[in-house]
Amino acid sequence: MPILFVGHGSPMNAIQDNIFTKNFRDISKDIEKPKAILCISAHWFTDGTKVTAMENPKTIHDFYGFPKELYEIEYSAKGSPLLAQKIIELLSPIKVESDLDWGLDHGTWSVLRHMYPDADIPVVQLSIDYNQSADYHFNLARKLRTLRSEGVLIVGSGNIIHNLGVVDFENIETENYGYDWAKRVKKIINDNIQKSDFEPLVDYLKEGEDFRKAIPTPEHYLPFIYILGLKEEGENIEIWNDLLVGGSISMTSIKIY
Repeated sequence: MPILFVGHGSPMNAIQDNIFTKNFRDISKDIEKPKAILCISAHWFTDGTKVTAMENPKTIHDFYGFPKELYEIEYSAKGSPLLAQKIIELLSPIKVESDLDWGLDHGTWSVLRHMYPDADIPVVQLSIDYNQSADYHFNLARKLRTLRSEGVLIVGSGNIIHNLGVVDFENIETENYGYDWAKRVKKIINDNIQKSDFEPLVDYLKEGEDFRKAIPTPEHYLPFIYILGLKEEGENIEIWNDLLVGGSISMTSIKIY
């Protein structure tokens, strides 16, 4: 299977028909239907590593102040306790908790409801341990590579550039509007993606002030690091949805195949 990092952006993308959601739909058309989906979402940031292991994960509406329509969405995909157990085994000896409480947060379902609207593919989420470095997560992801040959589509969902504190809401509808520092960071990251030079991206904390503005907290960036860690030698990388929103958020997404 290919692997995807998807810039999910605002929860409103779950119910909007725009260039981003059109591309969510289009990207799935070129992928053989998965047997299951493993999603690493920015919105499950935990003490330790957990994996959803329930038969019927609930739809989590983990946001505030949005239209009623958004809270009424149910993404009724099944879970996969068998896949959860397989992930626990692959990540051993790292302790992974089998979780029966979480479900599917909007980082997962806001994208998947466009990609797979029938919700007929089992979905499992893997949490991101907030105690660990980007290098740790990059290497953890490598242990999951064998899932790709078993029909599992692995999706990271976040935003590579994500600084909510300085979003320019007055220009939120302006196409590809980004602050100068966001444009610089996006170019550097894209250049390194295309060269498959991942070390500076994993070591992003050493990259200076622009990167500190672009990635003030790691949770939306680390799902991207997981997908880089899953890349095999010689694979192609396609960049899509490569636009800035509101000055300080990038919707940049990648497909590796």
